[in-house]
Amino acid sequence: MDNLCHTLAGAALAESGLRRRTALGTATLLIGANLPDIDVLAFLGGPLADLELRRGWTHGVVALATLPFLLTGAMLAFDRAARGARRAVLPTQVRPLQLLLLSAVAILSHPVLDSLNTYGVRWLVPWSETRVYGDTLFIVDPWLWIVLGAGVWLSRKRRSSRIRTVIPERPARVALALGMAYVAAMAGSMIAARRIVAREAPATFGAGAIEAMMVSPVAANPFRREVVVTQPDAHRAAAFRWLRRPHLDAATLQSFPRLRLDERHVASAAATDEGRRFLGWARYPSAEVDTAAATPAVHFIDVRYARRPGTGFGSLTIPLAPAPPDPSR
Repeated sequence: MDNLCHTLAGAALAESGLRRRTALGTATLLIGANLPDIDVLAFLGGPLADLELRRGWTHGVVALATLPFLLTGAMLAFDRAARGARRAVLPTQVRPLQLLLLSAVAILSHPVLDSLNTYGVRWLVPWSETRVYGDTLFIVDPWLWIVLGAGVWLSRKRRSSRIRTVIPERPARVALALGMAYVAAMAGSMIAARRIVAREAPATFGAGAIEAMMVSPVAANPFRREVVVTQPDAHRAAAFRWLRRPHLDAATLQSFPRLRLDERHVASAAATDEGRRFLGWARYPSAEVDTAAATPAVHFIDVRYARRPGTGFGSLTIPLAPAPPDPSR
């Protein structure tokens, strides 16, 4: 999920009552909810290093076992430095064990949310590179923003109220409950849609066996999804709409050849650093060799994000090396 969603999740946890467990509770929850994205530093590793490195170490069990302690230590150091700056021996309201608990909860929330979309999270790095795909929420979900944001705002407004009968934590708790209910509903929608796709697939995709399937969410519209299936000869994609029958829209059908590394040009492009990183990340890879262009190239796409070569995220173009001169000439 995007960092606004992660931040709102941390803020909602804080306003639900967790902030009162210790001083620096809110700051710990907000920082912890975003801390796994420290792997954004992977962008410094060169072209497409982010595809190779992100959502791995900092989003898996290794991070869950280490980052809470590092964050707790940093917050304790900050508390000590802040009290020392006042040049007086002041009592602290920081409770280390509670800081550790809040750190763990906030950091865990991050990969759990990230596992809900189509990008994938590698929970078991370094033991396994397998990615978990939830296919439940689009990576930017405005409905979660609205629900969590409203809960945080109302709780803070209530906290500033002088009416003693008001429970300031209630809106945030309701928002968290509604957010979880929304996620559950979207997960149920995805599971039900997969069953429908399996039933309607022969009429839309042909009789070939389905080896893999993704029924992914789209931005802001819970009644529409994008379907990608892998069949023996190709990847195929089509739109899925809940409010029409048949649900699969045959008019949107597109087919893409499956990746074949036995083709010389494709194998050469795949062996480059960029090709290796892209294909190690791609879920539904396809390749197109263009030798007729002014600059011959191999175009890779991942069908879950791109449908045409060179169209932004999910696509990669690698120029072909010039052919060696013919010694017979």
